[in-house]
Amino acid sequence: MHEAERWSVTIHIDEHEGRTRARAQVHTRDGAGPVAVGTAQLNPAEHDVPEIGDERAVARALAELGERLLEAAAADVEDVAGC
Repeated sequence: MHEAERWSVTIHIDEHEGRTRARAQVHTRDGAGPVAVGTAQLNPAEHDVPEIGDERAVARALAELGERLLEAAAADVEDVAGC
């Protein structure tokens, strides 16, 4: 039976002067993988709710991380196929 693979993603969030930055990184059994960053900036017309900035920045980092993983998979397919 094939052993299940487990990957994890760490997300670090920091805030500075109304801007939230999230850094997401994949970790596999082989070590650290791709990293992506997402940001969010407080709109002066909105209420300052830090959780909203966190959610936006994390969502953007995870979306970018997904794109990087898809690009890596496409490159791996090309390598295997000899294209």
